[in-house]
Amino acid sequence: MKLKLKRSSKSGFTMIEIMVVVVIVAILAMIALPTYFDLVKGGYASEARTVMSNVHNASKMYYQIKGSWPSEIDELERSGQLDIDQSTKLKWSFDLQLNDQGGRITATSTEEMSGGAGHQVVFDADLGKFLGYGSPDNE
Repeated sequence: MKLKLKRSSKSGFTMIEIMVVVVIVAILAMIALPTYFDLVKGGYASEARTVMSNVHNASKMYYQIKGSWPSEIDELERSGQLDIDQSTKLKWSFDLQLNDQGGRITATSTEEMSGGAGHQVVFDADLGKFLGYGSPDNE
């Protein structure tokens, strides 16, 4: 006479195993999300930084031709020194405060920008450096 032992053949994960996986995923998300959001900010600000570099170069050419610094982007566009896409103008407003010592160009985001309104990127012409939104030293 043979006795047959009945073995349970249930397969799957225990509740503890599932909870451990969830905790590990949550920890990884806490580490990765701030880095992701910093990269997104940098991406939004890169458009403004590119335009601001072009504005600075166009302003120097404008100064060489006219003998005075432009006070607004429209002056550069009317003189043929600069052409900015309409989509960029909808997302960013630019303020020029340039002089013989350098000065600043400030870009402020509008409601049309995906990252939200009121963010500022500043190009300090004295230092030749970008500051503010999307810059690593902003926080």
